[in-house]
Amino acid sequence: MSLKLPAPDDMASPGPESGAPGSGAPDAAAPEGAAAPASTPAPAAKAAVPGAKVRLRALDGLRLVAALMVCFYHLSFRGSAGWQRSPLHVFPHLSHVSAYGPLGVQFFFIISGFVICMSGWGRTVRVFAISRISRLYPAYWAALVVVTAVLYFLGERTVSRTDFLTNFTMLQTPAGAERVLGVSWTLWAEARFYVLFAVAVLWRGATRKRVLGFCALWTVAALYADSSDQEFLKVALMPEYAPFFIGGIGLYMLRRYGHDLLTWGVVASGFLLGQHYAVKGLVAPPGAHAAFERSATVVIAAVAAGFAGVALVTLFRPVADVDWRWLTTAGALTYPFYLVHEILGTLMIGKLRAHTGLSDYEVLAVTVLAMLLLAYLIHRLVERPLTPLLRRLLTKQANGLGAARPARESA
Repeated sequence: MSLKLPAPDDMASPGPESGAPGSGAPDAAAPEGAAAPASTPAPAAKAAVPGAKVRLRALDGLRLVAALMVCFYHLSFRGSAGWQRSPLHVFPHLSHVSAYGPLGVQFFFIISGFVICMSGWGRTVRVFAISRISRLYPAYWAALVVVTAVLYFLGERTVSRTDFLTNFTMLQTPAGAERVLGVSWTLWAEARFYVLFAVAVLWRGATRKRVLGFCALWTVAALYADSSDQEFLKVALMPEYAPFFIGGIGLYMLRRYGHDLLTWGVVASGFLLGQHYAVKGLVAPPGAHAAFERSATVVIAAVAAGFAGVALVTLFRPVADVDWRWLTTAGALTYPFYLVHEILGTLMIGKLRAHTGLSDYEVLAVTVLAMLLLAYLIHRLVERPLTPLLRRLLTKQANGLGAARPARESA
């Protein structure tokens, strides 16, 4: 399982959705559900939080928390390959906590809903699309190449050449190709959200009425899709993830316009439906035999904590106005860390166990730190130079396409 995403451009996180999701400072880096560089400052808003800043550094920090949840799930609960035995035996206590790590993905989607609504506000579809592409692809391409190269040189199994090339499009999931990066399935969910939001909201310009209408229609349509046997509708409308994106959008509307019953209703419906799908997806049904049985109560509490956490860091002024720059740096690492941690982390665990005398907990700690260091290198050496370069090239190309057509030649 995996997650996140980058953060959007106007956000306080350097990553794809704001990030992502997966999620940075202007032109910084940081799925998603995580901030991309800001090319157009967010319009002045009737913020629910007086004096609120465009950059929400605490939200950057929350993105890293979500990424670490997914990481510990992969490395200390699900990943038996590196440990050569079940992590439930390696980490008898930690694994019982990290079993709930997949919810980090849903947390990313809540953050993504907030950040994409914020970063897209006042932008055209063209500008929005360029910002997302330039934010998401450089780190993704770098992770794709690095992971494949490491697998190849270590003699591990890699995907076929044709699937490897297909992965560069980030459309390997709908194309039916094998994924190089296991967590990249969440980027496909983020991409569908971007398309829905761009077509339904940004195409005619974001307004409060249009955004709230979009949330209501998407909720109803997603529920219909879930109850139907039409696979296309389920893929397009994502009923199991829609409540989290919608809840995040609702939280941004509260920040922008203040508290009102209708908007809180959007957030509440996102939580109520979201916890249903989270329990359905993570809790084994009665009678099923699972190595570890998750508690529905804990899943519900964790989803509630995710919504409450995003609300706290965006609507509660003392937290929303936190200006600790290291949080932005942490957010910038989220997206590349999310992309590389699963496969490379598992390989590193195996090597450390075979060639060092470190304890299992020390191996886990060293591996996580190493993945954060690699994420920092990708951010500094790839994202920071290539994101603005790609954005400039795409903007120039888009401007060229939009230029006036040459006068027709005279007969």
